[in-house]
Amino acid sequence: MSTEGNRLRLDRASVRRGFERAAVGFDPAAALHREVAARMAERLGFVRIAPAAILDAGCGTGDAMGELVARYPGARPIGLDLAYAMASAARARGVARSGDARLLDRLTGSRLGTATQPWLICGDILCLPLRTGSIDLVWSNLVLQWVNDPALAFAEFHRVLATGGLLSFTTLGPDTLRELRSAFAKVDSAVHVHRFIDMHDLGDMLVDAGFADPVMDMEIITLTYADSKSLMRELKALGASNAAAGRRRGLTGVRRWARAVAAIESFRMKGSLPASFEIIYGHAWKPEPRLTADGRAIVRFDKRAR
Repeated sequence: MSTEGNRLRLDRASVRRGFERAAVGFDPAAALHREVAARMAERLGFVRIAPAAILDAGCGTGDAMGELVARYPGARPIGLDLAYAMASAARARGVARSGDARLLDRLTGSRLGTATQPWLICGDILCLPLRTGSIDLVWSNLVLQWVNDPALAFAEFHRVLATGGLLSFTTLGPDTLRELRSAFAKVDSAVHVHRFIDMHDLGDMLVDAGFADPVMDMEIITLTYADSKSLMRELKALGASNAAAGRRRGLTGVRRWARAVAAIESFRMKGSLPASFEIIYGHAWKPEPRLTADGRAIVRFDKRAR
């Protein structure tokens, strides 16, 4: 790997620490995550699938699991997150949601409270602690940008999916935080904004992992902030700290920070500072296998109607 590639690689321990710290204050800052999850859910409305088991890969505090349980009430929901504090928060949310549903049952005579309770796991999407072929729907919202090689995650998603299962995911593309990247490039040569992978490269990775019929699209969502401190404070609350190997260690000096703020201010429009997020949406299916485990071709014979 090139020197530049090494500088851009993420320190997984730093990623995990960032999300462990962020679990308590994550929800108030997660407006983008909720909006993208809602748009993901809309896309599921066009897909015919009745999953028996759903994996929320990178579940965070479990906000999306309520939507998944409501959409597929007969499915077993499983939430997995790299940070133990996030998985614990998701578990607490699930318990609270269950209590609310049972209360509504008593008031209305419905059976919402009988929905299957989620399993919560602290684990890594690069090495899923799940049986091969045990999942029918993998949902992953704004998580893949936190791994160095999404192809490894796609391979694991493919492994745990049953034949005919669906992967639905979002991640961040190269134009994410372009304003910050440009501003800090005028200050020093350290890595201040992570590398984000292009949509077309992600599509190629899906095919290489064995997925079929991948559908990819993207959009830019722009959030606005009163000042640079508000933007930085929100990124920190989300656990989105700089975990690149080439990041500057230690505190940013007063002069360097002042120069960065001045550069960020050059993007101010109509009284607000914009922050761009390139949102990549993707889904793909796990097809019937073409090869046996030992590499022999599988030939299928279908009866002809007479």
